[in-house]
Amino acid sequence: MSSPGEYHDSPLRPYVITRGRSRPTRNTLRVDTLLLADPDRPLPASAGRQERALHRMCVRLLSLAEAAVHLELPVSVVTILASDLVDSGHLQARSGIPAAARPDRELLLEVLHGLRSLR
Repeated sequence: MSSPGEYHDSPLRPYVITRGRSRPTRNTLRVDTLLLADPDRPLPASAGRQERALHRMCVRLLSLAEAAVHLELPVSVVTILASDLVDSGHLQARSGIPAAARPDRELLLEVLHGLRSLR
């Protein structure tokens, strides 16, 4: 874990960090999305301090929520930054199990009741 203020030592407003945007370019990133950076693909010179810190942190697999905590920024701001880096190919996003692939809650409850009745 980083020491306090290591990545976020400036009182910049979120709209400055996100260049005035309030929504990410993609809606597939969630707080549990895992981010992974390619260390051999450097960021352009125009990348901001927070984008550079996010890229450095994600050399190891890291969730969006964890990145927000380390950067000491709101999750919404980190989502916008991560979305930009995914769009530019500097980050990969790995999401959890899609809702359609998850087992049905009713089915799981039936299995649970069936197992309990075996006692």
